[in-house]
Amino acid sequence: MIILDKTLLSDELYSERFVCDLKACKGGCCVEGEAGAPLTEEETGILNKVLVKISPFMAPEGLAAIGQQGHWVVDRDGDLTTPLVGGKQCAYAFFDGDGVARCAIEKAFEAGLTGFRKPISCHLYPIRITEYPHYEALNYHRWPICKHARIKGKELNVRVVHFAREALVRKYGQKWYGELEEYIRLGLHED
Repeated sequence: MIILDKTLLSDELYSERFVCDLKACKGGCCVEGEAGAPLTEEETGILNKVLVKISPFMAPEGLAAIGQQGHWVVDRDGDLTTPLVGGKQCAYAFFDGDGVARCAIEKAFEAGLTGFRKPISCHLYPIRITEYPHYEALNYHRWPICKHARIKGKELNVRVVHFAREALVRKYGQKWYGELEEYIRLGLHED
């Protein structure tokens, strides 16, 4: 376990390997599950402001879901999440020509239409954050649909924390990430 500032990181974040394999999973994380992507309160406000820039990339059924449910919803656990289409895929998901689920929010970001890349929960995946009063716990979420990502991660020898580097820097800053790298480099853990 690593403790950095007000974060507590599970050993699996540096012992496990992971690299998304979209050809194999077809973006299943945007389709499977019991709820939409977790959102922060700040992100709900951002979605309200940028929908007009995201909507050209959205599937018609996603736009309809947002028209009925709103830009975000409160799920049965009381958490803020993206709405779903028919209880399945995220309303912001669309399918490319190869049948891979993609994110309309990220597509608008890549097109330079918005500075909001996508919800931090999506960007961090397979890392999940649990917030406590005085710290945040970062854990590796092992999902069966990501078995090919674990295989590819092992083949390429990419740790979860390295796969999620950009997202971790976005969330916690370069200084925090540098301290994490130093901890790993010094071998202050067991692999």
